[in-house]
Amino acid sequence: MSTSASAMTIITAKRVPMDSLRKTALIGGGLYLLTFISSIPAVFLLAPVLDNPDYIIGSGSDTQVLLGCFLDLINAFACIGTAVALYPVVKRQNGSAALGFVTSRVMEAAIIVIGVVSLLTVVTLRQDLAGTAGADAASLVTTGHSLVATRNWTFLLGPDLMAGINALLLGSLMYRSRLVPRLIPTLGLIGGPLLIAACTAIFFGAPSTALIVVVPVAVWEFSLGVYLVVKGFKPCAITAEFTAIADPSAGRGAIA
Repeated sequence: MSTSASAMTIITAKRVPMDSLRKTALIGGGLYLLTFISSIPAVFLLAPVLDNPDYIIGSGSDTQVLLGCFLDLINAFACIGTAVALYPVVKRQNGSAALGFVTSRVMEAAIIVIGVVSLLTVVTLRQDLAGTAGADAASLVTTGHSLVATRNWTFLLGPDLMAGINALLLGSLMYRSRLVPRLIPTLGLIGGPLLIAACTAIFFGAPSTALIVVVPVAVWEFSLGVYLVVKGFKPCAITAEFTAIADPSAGRGAIA
């Protein structure tokens, strides 16, 4: 009876670290998927303010635009969440690169929030000033254009440029650590430089159609999210290290 209890204790102890890593993978992957769930609908919801030059003096679709801004905020917080969730694991591969990933993810979120604030300002000006006596419609339209232009620049520098940098940093960590199948980070390592190059070209005047190269990075992030949610981390040196920390006796046995 005592032998059975001892065996159960050993099995439980060995399962703890993998359960912990499984939760980390589930949270990190889930947050990656949340960035897609929130950001894709936001593109369509924000169309009225982004595509209509006279939105600020028109009837407006404020509720729709506000919902789109709210989803973009969720996207920004999810971006930070992915980095916070994965950092304790990937830092064991390379601390500097892991910290760089967290920093770039935070920068991406901050840039997204700037874009959200600019569109919220458009909505506020439309509600408070448009149609009121003495309001200068031409000035309002000019201000609206400026705020939408600000948002468009944040979209280029945040979800596009920073996504390319994120793909290089996290992709290299995932590729070297083998925490996921290497095909997945390879997409990020290929797509990241292409996206950075496209964003740089657009920055200097190239047509925005160059952003078609965002597809490999989008596939990389989506496939990473799905894999982490469904499978978790692959057994590798890092997962073995977590196991050894949680179960020192196993580590001593391996060393002996």
